[in-house]
Amino acid sequence: MNKNGNAPKRIRPLTAIIVFPVIALLGFVLYMKTKDWAFHALGMPYGADPAIYWVWPGVFGFQTTLNQGALFGVGQGRSGLFALLSFVALTGILAWMVHSAWKSRLLTVTLGMITAGILGNLYDRLGLHGLHWDNAPLYAVRDWILVMIGSIHWPNFNIADSLLVCGTILLVLHAVFEKEPT
Repeated sequence: MNKNGNAPKRIRPLTAIIVFPVIALLGFVLYMKTKDWAFHALGMPYGADPAIYWVWPGVFGFQTTLNQGALFGVGQGRSGLFALLSFVALTGILAWMVHSAWKSRLLTVTLGMITAGILGNLYDRLGLHGLHWDNAPLYAVRDWILVMIGSIHWPNFNIADSLLVCGTILLVLHAVFEKEPT
């Protein structure tokens, strides 16, 4: 029962087996296509001031950046550690799906989104994009969405980051408003 006294919306096992990977795959493909477009259109972020394509001048635009850390650039140069943590998180999500999360529509969708985000950033952290910097393989997440809030330059991000944040918000909402189905 959720806090309103209603039973959480359940999902059939076969539906969950289809929905979870479809959301994860679609999110990953969206991530790859948009990132490929951005880096093809804008190029690598060479120099101290890479090119910006403004959609809404001074507020929203596209600018390529490289992040060898995690959220907000924390832990720069530790792509290997964050790749390992990504594998641990994926293992936990899959175990949760197999155990009980598949019983909830919200959790199935949420974990599919989070999985897409993890896979997208993991792809870059492992250097699977084949990019090089100074003749060395590049193990960095490629970001390209630029948001300015007043004089604050929000750290550049990508679709995978957006899926992770939205999925995490949904996970918190689930924890607050729904009881896990048994």
